[in-house]
Amino acid sequence: MEPAFWRARWAEHKIGFHEGHPNAFLEAHIARLDGRYRILVPLCGKSEDLAFLAANGHAVVGVELVEDAAVEFFAEHAIEPTVERRGDHAIYKHGELAIITGDWFATTPELVGQVDGVYDRAALIALAPDVRPKYIEQLRTLVAPGAWGIVVGLEYPEAAFEPPPYSVREPEIRGYYRAVEVLAEARPAAGRIATSGLLAIERCYAVQIR
Repeated sequence: MEPAFWRARWAEHKIGFHEGHPNAFLEAHIARLDGRYRILVPLCGKSEDLAFLAANGHAVVGVELVEDAAVEFFAEHAIEPTVERRGDHAIYKHGELAIITGDWFATTPELVGQVDGVYDRAALIALAPDVRPKYIEQLRTLVAPGAWGIVVGLEYPEAAFEPPPYSVREPEIRGYYRAVEVLAEARPAAGRIATSGLLAIERCYAVQIR
């Protein structure tokens, strides 16, 4: 999807992908991030997962295209962040929690800083098939090889639903990472896909960056 699509979704408040509470998979499996202090959350929106990770002792850095998402996140938590602008990016920060706004593919290691874990609930499944390998390539520039993380994937009959979110099947996910372990699976509980009537499955994976 073009950036204009996502900016329009936020401007029109069509953000069905926003859960409004910590993700159930993350709540159940956050221990898999033990020992991983600073967690990268790609395409984070204003996810409550950011606050949940921070409340569980992690430093958190999200990356999000739409600046309004960062503004709303901190406003909804009654937090006044500092804002630092670096070229086309802005860094909203309070304590050990930061949201970098700008193009994911133009985000540099210098902007992100050192991270040793990843949490992806809504990034990979938001991207079209031709973009996903580029997303993974960029992820590898920001996260050291061998780092572990949690990824939430989604599978459904592609011909029956107009994405996003996209169906990303387990074999594709296994092709992106050095190691993959299925932690849990469940029917989607929220969003367009949950109300579509399709036989859809969300899977939670522990993954290791190549």
